[in-house]
Amino acid sequence: MSDLEFGRFEQLQWLWLVAGVALLAILSVVLNRRSALRFASQQMLGSVLPRFSTARQLLGKGLVLISLFFLVLCLLDLRWGKVLRVIPQKGIEVMFVLDVSRSMLAEDVAPNRLERAKQMIKDTVDEMAGDRIGLTVFSGEARLRIPLTNHYDDFKQTLDEVAPEDVFRGGSRVGDALLEAAGGFHGKTNRHKAIVLISDGEDQESDPIQAARQVQQDHGARIVTIGLGDTDQGARIPVFEAGRKGYLEHQGAEVWSKLNGEILQQIASETEGVYVPAATKQVSMADLYYGYLAAMEQSEFQSARINAFEARYQYFCAFALLSLFIEVLMFRRF
Repeated sequence: MSDLEFGRFEQLQWLWLVAGVALLAILSVVLNRRSALRFASQQMLGSVLPRFSTARQLLGKGLVLISLFFLVLCLLDLRWGKVLRVIPQKGIEVMFVLDVSRSMLAEDVAPNRLERAKQMIKDTVDEMAGDRIGLTVFSGEARLRIPLTNHYDDFKQTLDEVAPEDVFRGGSRVGDALLEAAGGFHGKTNRHKAIVLISDGEDQESDPIQAARQVQQDHGARIVTIGLGDTDQGARIPVFEAGRKGYLEHQGAEVWSKLNGEILQQIASETEGVYVPAATKQVSMADLYYGYLAAMEQSEFQSARINAFEARYQYFCAFALLSLFIEVLMFRRF
């Protein structure tokens, strides 16, 4: 089976329809024969109904069933025989920078800031075609989680698995994350790179403004910042111990986390980027992508060489039409 590929395996369910039609066809032939025998005996049937024949009916209905079967094979999009294709790659490089510090577990947005941020990233990726994307995660230290790629499904699958435990050191160092993300770019030119930072803006003396300036100077990358969290009251940070939910405390008092949009706005301003104060509201990532990211100058990437299976659905479609044509030619003439 390694030399055969199903483009749309879920269409196999239509075989149940073919099986149902086959049963109805057999039942129809049996009932027609019983009805005919009411008017004439077996010996006289050929004289009374010269065109009636059980074999003839089975053959006609069999051709229709064969046609339906080949149509199902056509829907399955069967492929075999690999062909080497060279596909030009064009787009922008986008490095998503995701805050995974414990404050991102605050529940002032549903279900929490981190899960909302993941969904925002996936909504953005869903609008892309040809762009290269990567992921950097950070809290007290930064880590390149996914190098630049155009395999969007794999990217989203890995993104779903991201958790605060991916980074060993606690805290929140935005500046380190920006520098780590910038180091993951491949392109040599400076006009097709963007960093999308999603955070609540908390930072522990990592000098994110200076880091943003350096990123812009060395890589020409623009930074889009998205702020998550309540700006007024904020929210407590949940912790789980022995299966019980509690809230993070410091010196006996519960810790409340608020959105610090000022830092995020300054980072965006330093790089000719844009700040999106999402706070606790829903934001259209499609609008952000088409209104800003997609408008950036695109770059010609190295062409991808793909050894792909050749689609063969047209053969099954031809066999289906041929079966119907034979059925009409043999049995529908008057």
